Amino acid sequence: MADSKYFYGLGRRKSATASARLYAGKGKITINDKPVSEYFSDNKTHVAEITDPLALVNKQKDFDITVLVKGGGIAGQVDAIKLAIAKALTTGFADLRPTLKKAEFLKRDSREKERKKYGLRSARKREQFSKR
Repeated sequence: MADSKYFYGLGRRKSATASARLYAGKGKITINDKPVSEYFSDNKTHVAEITDPLALVNKQKDFDITVLVKGGGIAGQVDAIKLAIAKALTTGFADLRPTLKKAEFLKRDSREKERKKYGLRSARKREQFSKR
């Protein structure tokens, strides 16, 4: 693989969107132009969850990963990044698709926040009912 060659994947979760590019490399992960440890302020749990798809197929040290992520909170961003990396792996290596699919790394969690309705306090919460 040449330096300009990469595999691309897009992941979404809640209101977070992440696009990942996998380059041939030594395992360096960059999120929004920051090292992964700085972006997640040394939270090892988030870093481990992001690299789960790579760990499953034993390719942690094969790729340098650059991620652009927007929107949402930390939990949504972590899930979006994980999905983006898994999708990028399948574009490069189609034979890994069944393994990643069985481990449910290619499944998008489509749950989103329900909108607030007029006349209510929030999406479903109402004023207390008074019979008299």
